[in-house]
Amino acid sequence: MIKTIAVIEGDDAAPEAMQPVVQLLDSMNIGLEWVYPEVGEAAEAKTGSPFPDEARATIDNADTTFFGSSSGSSGASLMYLRWGKQTYANVRPCLHLPGCASPLANPEGIDFVIVRENLEDLYVGCEGPLEDLEPLNLRGRTIRQPVHTLGTGKYAIKAITREGTERVVRFSFELARRRHRQDPSRAPKLTCATKHNMLRGSDGFFLEVAAEIASEYDDVEFESFIVDDFACRMIRDPQALDVVVMPNLYGDILSDAAGGLVGSLGLAASGCFGDDYAYFEPAHGTAPDIAGQHIINPTAALLSATMMLEHLGFTDEARKIENAVFRVYANGQALTPDQGGTTSTEDFCTAVARAL
Repeated sequence: MIKTIAVIEGDDAAPEAMQPVVQLLDSMNIGLEWVYPEVGEAAEAKTGSPFPDEARATIDNADTTFFGSSSGSSGASLMYLRWGKQTYANVRPCLHLPGCASPLANPEGIDFVIVRENLEDLYVGCEGPLEDLEPLNLRGRTIRQPVHTLGTGKYAIKAITREGTERVVRFSFELARRRHRQDPSRAPKLTCATKHNMLRGSDGFFLEVAAEIASEYDDVEFESFIVDDFACRMIRDPQALDVVVMPNLYGDILSDAAGGLVGSLGLAASGCFGDDYAYFEPAHGTAPDIAGQHIINPTAALLSATMMLEHLGFTDEARKIENAVFRVYANGQALTPDQGGTTSTEDFCTAVARAL
Protein backbone atom coordinates (compact mmCIF):
# COMPACT_ATOMS: atom_id res chain seq x y z
CA MET A 1 0.00 0.00 0.00
CA ILE A 2 1.28 3.46 -0.93
CA LYS A 3 2.05 5.71 2.04
CA THR A 4 1.91 9.47 1.55
CA ILE A 5 4.44 11.66 3.33
CA ALA A 6 4.10 15.43 3.51
CA VAL A 7 7.56 17.01 3.38
CA ILE A 8 8.30 20.44 4.83
CA GLU A 9 12.01 21.00 4.26
CA GLY A 10 12.41 23.88 6.71
CA ASP A 11 14.71 26.89 6.78
CA ASP A 12 18.40 27.79 6.51
CA ALA A 13 20.54 24.60 6.31
CA ALA A 14 17.69 22.19 7.08
CA PRO A 15 16.72 21.55 3.42
CA GLU A 16 20.32 20.55 2.70
CA ALA A 17 19.86 17.59 5.06
CA MET A 18 16.27 16.79 4.12
CA GLN A 19 16.61 16.64 0.34
CA PRO A 20 19.25 13.86 0.07
CA VAL A 21 17.50 11.85 2.78
CA VAL A 22 14.21 11.98 0.87
CA GLN A 23 16.09 10.97 -2.29
CA LEU A 24 17.63 8.00 -0.49
CA LEU A 25 14.27 6.82 0.84
CA ASP A 26 12.67 7.29 -2.56
CA SER A 27 15.40 5.21 -4.22
CA MET A 28 14.37 2.20 -2.11
CA ASN A 29 11.11 1.92 -4.10
CA ILE A 30 9.05 0.67 -1.17
CA GLY A 31 5.85 2.56 -1.94
CA LEU A 32 6.32 6.10 -0.65
CA GLU A 33 4.60 9.10 -2.21
CA TRP A 34 5.93 12.56 -1.43
CA VAL A 35 3.81 15.71 -1.30
CA TYR A 36 5.07 19.21 -0.54
CA PRO A 37 2.65 21.58 1.19
CA GLU A 38 3.61 25.17 0.44
CA VAL A 39 4.26 27.00 3.71
CA GLY A 40 6.32 29.89 5.03
CA GLU A 41 7.46 32.89 3.02
CA ALA A 42 6.61 31.39 -0.38
CA ALA A 43 3.05 30.61 0.73
CA GLU A 44 2.66 34.01 2.35
CA ALA A 45 3.76 35.80 -0.81
CA LYS A 46 1.26 33.80 -2.87
CA THR A 47 -1.74 33.52 -0.54
CA GLY A 48 -1.17 36.06 2.23
CA SER A 49 -0.80 33.29 4.83
CA PRO A 50 2.32 31.36 5.90
CA PHE A 51 0.09 28.32 6.44
CA PRO A 52 -2.82 28.38 3.95
CA ASP A 53 -5.76 26.00 4.00
CA GLU A 54 -4.30 24.04 1.07
CA ALA A 55 -1.20 23.21 3.10
CA ARG A 56 -3.29 22.13 6.06
CA ALA A 57 -5.37 19.85 3.81
CA THR A 58 -2.20 18.31 2.35
CA ILE A 59 -0.97 17.45 5.85
CA ASP A 60 -4.40 16.13 6.89
CA ASN A 61 -4.52 13.84 3.86
CA ALA A 62 -0.99 12.50 4.32
CA ASP A 63 -0.13 9.47 6.44
CA THR A 64 2.58 11.44 8.22
CA THR A 65 4.78 14.53 7.91
CA PHE A 66 8.57 14.72 7.60
CA PHE A 67 9.54 18.14 8.91
CA GLY A 68 12.92 19.85 8.61
CA SER A 69 13.57 22.61 11.13
CA SER A 70 11.97 26.04 11.26
CA SER A 71 13.31 29.42 12.28
CA GLY A 72 10.78 31.58 10.45
CA SER A 73 7.25 31.73 9.14
CA SER A 74 7.17 28.04 8.26
CA GLY A 75 6.83 27.55 12.01
CA ALA A 76 3.07 28.08 11.64
CA SER A 77 2.86 24.60 10.15
CA LEU A 78 4.82 23.22 13.11
CA MET A 79 2.27 24.71 15.50
CA TYR A 80 -0.45 22.86 13.63
CA LEU A 81 1.51 19.58 13.61
CA ARG A 82 1.98 19.84 17.37
CA TRP A 83 -1.12 21.47 18.88
CA GLY A 84 -3.51 21.03 15.95
CA LYS A 85 -2.71 17.32 15.69
CA GLN A 86 -2.27 16.88 19.47
CA THR A 87 1.07 15.12 19.12
CA TYR A 88 1.67 15.02 22.85
CA ALA A 89 4.70 12.70 23.09
CA ASN A 90 8.01 13.94 21.70
CA VAL A 91 10.28 10.88 21.49
CA ARG A 92 13.99 11.70 21.45
CA PRO A 93 16.35 8.67 21.26
CA CYS A 94 19.89 8.96 22.59
CA LEU A 95 21.97 6.22 20.98
CA HIS A 96 25.74 5.89 20.78
CA LEU A 97 26.98 5.09 17.28
CA PRO A 98 30.43 3.45 17.44
CA GLY A 99 32.73 5.78 15.54
CA CYS A 100 30.94 9.02 16.43
CA ALA A 101 32.80 11.80 18.22
CA SER A 102 31.31 11.53 21.69
CA PRO A 103 32.97 13.70 24.36
CA LEU A 104 32.62 10.86 26.89
CA ALA A 105 35.50 8.54 27.71
CA ASN A 106 33.12 5.57 27.66
CA PRO A 107 29.99 6.15 25.55
CA GLU A 108 29.57 2.47 24.63
CA GLY A 109 26.14 1.11 25.43
CA ILE A 110 24.28 4.42 25.63
CA ASP A 111 20.78 3.65 24.39
CA PHE A 112 17.93 5.49 26.09
CA VAL A 113 14.92 7.56 25.05
CA ILE A 114 13.62 10.83 26.46
CA VAL A 115 9.86 11.26 26.13
CA ARG A 116 9.04 14.93 26.44
CA GLU A 117 5.45 15.96 27.17
CA ASN A 118 4.90 18.11 24.10
CA LEU A 119 1.86 20.36 24.64
CA GLU A 120 1.71 21.71 28.19
CA ASP A 121 3.98 23.20 30.87
CA LEU A 122 5.34 26.68 30.09
CA TYR A 123 4.77 26.01 26.39
CA VAL A 124 1.09 26.86 26.64
CA GLY A 125 2.45 30.33 25.83
CA CYS A 126 0.42 32.25 28.40
CA GLU A 127 2.61 35.24 29.33
CA GLY A 128 2.14 38.91 30.11
CA PRO A 129 3.08 41.87 32.35
CA LEU A 130 3.06 41.28 36.10
CA GLU A 131 0.52 44.04 36.67
CA ASP A 132 -2.09 41.88 34.92
CA LEU A 133 -1.99 39.66 38.02
CA GLU A 134 -3.07 42.42 40.40
CA PRO A 135 -6.77 41.41 40.51
CA LEU A 136 -5.71 37.91 41.61
CA ASN A 137 -3.47 39.19 44.43
CA LEU A 138 -1.38 36.02 44.12
CA ARG A 139 1.21 35.12 46.76
CA GLY A 140 3.65 32.30 46.23
CA ARG A 141 4.97 29.89 48.88
CA THR A 142 8.41 31.50 48.83
CA ILE A 143 7.48 35.20 48.89
CA ARG A 144 5.29 37.15 51.30
CA GLN A 145 4.26 39.97 49.03
CA PRO A 146 1.80 39.74 46.13
CA VAL A 147 3.51 38.63 42.92
CA HIS A 148 2.42 41.72 41.01
CA THR A 149 4.32 43.95 43.47
CA LEU A 150 7.71 42.32 42.88
CA GLY A 151 8.65 44.90 40.26
CA THR A 152 8.26 45.67 36.60
CA GLY A 153 8.40 42.39 34.78
CA LYS A 154 6.61 39.50 33.12
CA TYR A 155 4.96 36.25 34.13
CA ALA A 156 4.51 32.89 32.44
CA ILE A 157 1.98 30.22 33.38
CA LYS A 158 3.12 26.63 33.88
CA ALA A 159 0.17 24.31 33.26
CA ILE A 160 0.28 20.60 34.12
CA THR A 161 -2.96 18.63 33.70
CA ARG A 162 -3.92 15.13 34.78
CA GLU A 163 -5.10 14.32 31.26
CA GLY A 164 -1.88 15.49 29.62
CA THR A 165 0.31 13.74 32.17
CA GLU A 166 -1.58 10.46 32.10
CA ARG A 167 -1.37 10.07 28.34
CA VAL A 168 2.34 10.83 28.05
CA VAL A 169 3.22 8.61 31.02
CA ARG A 170 1.18 5.70 29.64
CA PHE A 171 2.86 6.22 26.26
CA SER A 172 6.25 6.04 28.02
CA PHE A 173 5.44 2.85 29.91
CA GLU A 174 4.24 1.20 26.70
CA LEU A 175 7.45 2.33 24.97
CA ALA A 176 9.52 0.69 27.71
CA ARG A 177 7.55 -2.53 27.22
CA ARG A 178 8.04 -2.37 23.44
CA ARG A 179 11.79 -1.82 23.77
CA HIS A 180 11.95 -4.87 26.05
CA ARG A 181 10.06 -6.98 23.51
CA GLN A 182 12.48 -5.91 20.80
CA ASP A 183 15.47 -6.69 23.03
CA PRO A 184 14.58 -9.06 25.90
CA SER A 185 18.04 -8.54 27.44
CA ARG A 186 17.00 -4.94 28.21
CA ALA A 187 15.18 -4.68 31.56
CA PRO A 188 12.22 -2.28 31.06
CA LYS A 189 12.47 0.84 33.21
CA LEU A 190 10.81 4.25 33.28
CA THR A 191 12.50 7.23 34.92
CA CYS A 192 10.51 10.35 35.79
CA ALA A 193 12.37 13.67 36.21
CA THR A 194 10.67 16.71 37.76
CA LYS A 195 11.42 19.65 40.04
CA HIS A 196 8.88 18.39 42.57
CA ASN A 197 10.84 19.58 45.60
CA MET A 198 10.22 23.23 44.67
CA LEU A 199 7.23 23.14 42.31
CA ARG A 200 5.03 20.93 44.46
CA GLY A 201 1.74 21.93 42.89
CA SER A 202 2.78 21.47 39.25
CA ASP A 203 5.81 19.18 38.96
CA GLY A 204 4.71 17.45 42.15
CA PHE A 205 1.39 16.74 40.47
CA PHE A 206 3.15 15.35 37.37
CA LEU A 207 5.11 12.95 39.59
CA GLU A 208 2.01 12.03 41.62
CA VAL A 209 0.08 11.07 38.49
CA ALA A 210 3.08 9.16 37.08
CA ALA A 211 3.41 7.18 40.33
CA GLU A 212 -0.29 6.31 40.24
CA ILE A 213 0.02 4.93 36.71
CA ALA A 214 3.19 3.03 37.64
CA SER A 215 1.05 0.77 39.83
CA GLU A 216 -0.59 -0.54 36.64
CA TYR A 217 2.78 -1.55 35.12
CA ASP A 218 4.34 -3.92 37.65
CA ASP A 219 6.51 -5.42 34.88
CA VAL A 220 8.31 -2.07 34.37
CA GLU A 221 10.65 -0.66 37.00
CA PHE A 222 9.72 2.91 37.97
CA GLU A 223 12.03 5.49 39.51
CA SER A 224 11.99 9.26 39.93
CA PHE A 225 14.60 11.96 40.45
CA ILE A 226 14.66 15.69 40.97
CA VAL A 227 15.48 16.99 37.50
CA ASP A 228 18.82 18.59 38.41
CA ASP A 229 19.91 15.34 40.06
CA PHE A 230 18.76 13.52 36.93
CA ALA A 231 20.88 15.83 34.75
CA CYS A 232 23.96 14.78 36.72
CA ARG A 233 23.02 11.09 36.50
CA MET A 234 22.42 11.35 32.75
CA ILE A 235 26.00 12.52 32.26
CA ARG A 236 27.61 10.30 34.90
CA ASP A 237 25.84 7.01 34.08
CA PRO A 238 23.74 7.27 30.89
CA GLN A 239 23.95 3.51 30.32
CA ALA A 240 21.67 3.01 33.34
CA LEU A 241 18.73 4.72 31.61
CA ASP A 242 16.01 3.18 29.44
CA VAL A 243 12.95 5.44 28.95
CA VAL A 244 12.74 8.84 30.63
CA VAL A 245 9.57 10.96 30.87
CA MET A 246 9.46 14.59 31.93
CA PRO A 247 7.47 17.79 31.52
CA ASN A 248 7.88 19.87 28.39
CA LEU A 249 10.58 22.39 29.30
CA TYR A 250 12.95 19.90 30.94
CA GLY A 251 12.47 17.47 28.06
CA ASP A 252 13.26 20.17 25.52
CA ILE A 253 16.51 21.15 27.25
CA LEU A 254 17.78 17.77 28.43
CA SER A 255 17.07 15.95 25.17
CA ASP A 256 19.41 18.41 23.44
CA ALA A 257 21.97 17.78 26.19
CA ALA A 258 21.55 14.05 25.53
CA GLY A 259 22.49 14.71 21.91
CA GLY A 260 25.73 16.19 23.18
CA LEU A 261 26.45 13.00 25.14
CA VAL A 262 26.70 10.97 21.95
CA GLY A 263 28.50 13.62 19.94
CA SER A 264 26.26 16.17 18.24
CA LEU A 265 22.74 17.48 17.74
CA GLY A 266 23.35 16.32 14.19
CA LEU A 267 22.77 12.81 15.53
CA ALA A 268 19.54 13.61 17.39
CA ALA A 269 16.41 12.08 15.86
CA SER A 270 12.89 12.95 16.94
CA GLY A 271 9.32 11.84 16.46
CA CYS A 272 6.15 13.46 17.84
CA PHE A 273 3.24 11.10 18.45
CA GLY A 274 -0.44 11.64 19.16
CA ASP A 275 -3.35 9.24 19.25
CA ASP A 276 -4.23 9.88 15.60
CA TYR A 277 -1.14 11.39 13.94
CA ALA A 278 2.64 11.52 14.14
CA TYR A 279 5.31 13.63 12.51
CA PHE A 280 9.08 13.32 12.46
CA GLU A 281 11.85 15.91 12.53
CA PRO A 282 15.59 16.07 13.17
CA ALA A 283 16.33 17.92 16.39
CA HIS A 284 19.37 19.88 15.19
CA GLY A 285 17.59 23.15 14.37
CA THR A 286 18.14 25.16 11.20
CA ALA A 287 21.91 25.76 11.66
CA PRO A 288 21.93 29.20 9.96
CA ASP A 289 25.68 29.56 10.56
CA ILE A 290 26.43 26.79 8.03
CA ALA A 291 23.56 27.34 5.59
CA GLY A 292 24.71 26.96 2.00
CA GLN A 293 27.87 25.04 2.91
CA HIS A 294 26.33 21.56 2.55
CA ILE A 295 28.07 20.25 5.64
CA ILE A 296 25.09 19.81 7.97
CA ASN A 297 25.07 16.30 9.41
CA PRO A 298 22.09 14.39 7.91
CA THR A 299 22.26 11.59 10.49
CA ALA A 300 19.46 13.13 12.58
CA ALA A 301 17.26 13.33 9.49
CA LEU A 302 18.13 9.76 8.52
CA LEU A 303 17.37 8.36 11.96
CA SER A 304 14.17 10.42 12.17
CA ALA A 305 13.26 8.87 8.83
CA THR A 306 13.79 5.37 10.25
CA MET A 307 11.40 6.24 13.09
CA MET A 308 8.95 7.41 10.43
CA LEU A 309 9.32 4.22 8.38
CA GLU A 310 8.74 2.08 11.44
CA HIS A 311 5.61 4.09 12.25
CA LEU A 312 4.36 3.49 8.71
CA GLY A 313 4.97 -0.25 8.94
CA PHE A 314 8.28 -0.47 7.05
CA THR A 315 10.17 -1.97 9.98
CA ASP A 316 12.63 -4.03 7.93
CA GLU A 317 13.54 -1.07 5.74
CA ALA A 318 14.03 1.10 8.82
CA ARG A 319 16.47 -1.42 10.31
CA LYS A 320 18.39 -1.61 7.02
CA ILE A 321 18.92 2.16 6.97
CA GLU A 322 19.92 2.20 10.64
CA ASN A 323 22.46 -0.57 10.05
CA ALA A 324 23.82 1.27 7.01
CA VAL A 325 24.30 4.43 9.08
CA PHE A 326 26.05 2.39 11.78
CA ARG A 327 28.43 0.91 9.19
CA VAL A 328 29.32 4.35 7.82
CA TYR A 329 30.24 5.55 11.31
CA ALA A 330 32.15 2.38 12.13
CA ASN A 331 34.11 2.74 8.88
CA GLY A 332 34.94 6.36 9.68
CA GLN A 333 35.84 7.35 6.11
CA ALA A 334 32.81 9.51 5.24
CA LEU A 335 32.03 11.68 8.24
CA THR A 336 30.79 15.27 8.28
CA PRO A 337 32.83 18.09 9.90
CA ASP A 338 30.95 17.98 13.21
CA GLN A 339 32.25 14.41 13.54
CA GLY A 340 35.82 15.30 12.63
CA GLY A 341 35.56 14.49 8.91
CA THR A 342 35.42 16.50 5.69
CA THR A 343 32.51 14.81 3.91
CA SER A 344 29.60 16.84 2.56
CA THR A 345 26.00 16.22 3.51
CA GLU A 346 25.23 14.69 0.14
CA ASP A 347 28.33 12.47 0.12
CA PHE A 348 27.47 11.15 3.58
CA CYS A 349 24.06 10.09 2.24
CA THR A 350 25.77 8.53 -0.77
CA ALA A 351 27.97 6.51 1.62
CA VAL A 352 24.83 5.34 3.45
CA ALA A 353 23.25 4.36 0.12
CA ARG A 354 26.35 2.32 -0.74
CA ALA A 355 26.20 0.64 2.67
CA LEU A 356 22.59 -0.29 1.97
